[in-house]
Amino acid sequence: MPAPISEEQRAQDRATLLDAAETLFYEQGIQAVGMDTIRAAAGMPLKRIYGLYPAKEDLVVAVLRRRDRRWRTSLMEYVERSEDPTERVLAVFDWLERWFTEPGYRGCAWVNAYGELGSASPAILAEVRAHKHAFHKQIAAWVKAVTTEPAEPVCLMAEGAIVTAAITGDVKAARPAQAAVKALLK
Repeated sequence: MPAPISEEQRAQDRATLLDAAETLFYEQGIQAVGMDTIRAAAGMPLKRIYGLYPAKEDLVVAVLRRRDRRWRTSLMEYVERSEDPTERVLAVFDWLERWFTEPGYRGCAWVNAYGELGSASPAILAEVRAHKHAFHKQIAAWVKAVTTEPAEPVCLMAEGAIVTAAITGDVKAARPAQAAVKALLK
């Protein structure tokens, strides 16, 4: 009988699995990646994978949650380096442009997940909505420090830049969005 797996080993396995699954899902799409491909990339048996995440949907949700924390933390750290409230709002678009130039940029992982599975998976839909709500709430907080005007146009400009960069490959898609936001904030 094998020795029980320690909590430390479970945490390490979980991180390895999430790293492998996130890379594969983002590069190839969720539905295109089978569990055997994830198993091979993670270097662990399916039994261990299913012990950590009983269904592929659970794994997708975990990947999205972890990516959300990392993505929004990076955005917040970048934007909040600026002291000026207007510059903070505009810095969102500078950060987006940096993201768009990263190797392998394939757009918004949450939009991609929704496009593949959102209408068929309440759990994935909930994660997508939670991410978008948190992203828009953060933008709204930065906008509120500048103006009493609604934040929705700024959110839409950010979302539009993300989708445009993914579809067209234009890594400068955040520039016209930023210019429009600058005009809105005057």
